[in-house]
Amino acid sequence: MPAFDNGGTLAETLDSVLAQEGVDFELIVADHSSTDDTRAVMERYADDPRVRLMTTEAGGGAGRNWNAVTAAASGELIKLVCGDDVLRPGVLARQAELLGPPGTVLTACRRDIVDADGATVMRGWGLRGLGRRMPGSEAVRRAVRAGSNLFGEPASVMMRRDVLEAVGGWFDRFPYLIDQATYSRVLLRGDFVPDPEVGATFRMSASQWSVALVRDQSAQARAFHAWLRAEHPDVLGEGDRRTGDVRAALMARTRRLSYRVLKRRMR
Repeated sequence: MPAFDNGGTLAETLDSVLAQEGVDFELIVADHSSTDDTRAVMERYADDPRVRLMTTEAGGGAGRNWNAVTAAASGELIKLVCGDDVLRPGVLARQAELLGPPGTVLTACRRDIVDADGATVMRGWGLRGLGRRMPGSEAVRRAVRAGSNLFGEPASVMMRRDVLEAVGGWFDRFPYLIDQATYSRVLLRGDFVPDPEVGATFRMSASQWSVALVRDQSAQARAFHAWLRAEHPDVLGEGDRRTGDVRAALMARTRRLSYRVLKRRMR
């Protein structure tokens, strides 16, 4: 659990993980030099034997904190939950079971998306076109062609730790696509299996949906598609890349509209 200035939401996030049943787990929380009371909230959980608290240095963005907290893990499976998201009951046990069959490297669930006040914006979001077990390369290609991260934010995803380590950890060459780019590298090593349940809640804020950020996301999506095409031409064809670029631009326009709607809701 990487955390940065999540003092207002972190307790709810921690509680949602610690309430999970039916599976053994460790919870590693890394404060990325927060300026609010994030560390004080973390300290309340220090006596729980399942919890380990860390601090990472400022700078380096999500890549540094995500890789630091992942490197500290010892379990066979990894789920990264940011400090303002929430897990639904049963998701850890269910996804651990889904990753049981040999060759399965990553699973993802649907999620509800809420605004900064916790009001639901979208329900059961995700997994469009990913409703069955498939080779990871096919799942990667479908996501690129959709111009969108069909797998969802990290709280929706669970993957094998050894495969994540084998591909070099969280891949932040394209910072706004650190999650999808990393999933893609993992999925090229095995199969994808969907978790059709709603297993997480992702909290968005107006700052995440700003016009400037959306413009950068669209440009980085095109750069990621070009990189994937160059590195894995057997997985992604030129037509796939072009389709993904067009749809990524369309998704950018949709995000701008979502930003306007969200901004009005938060007044």
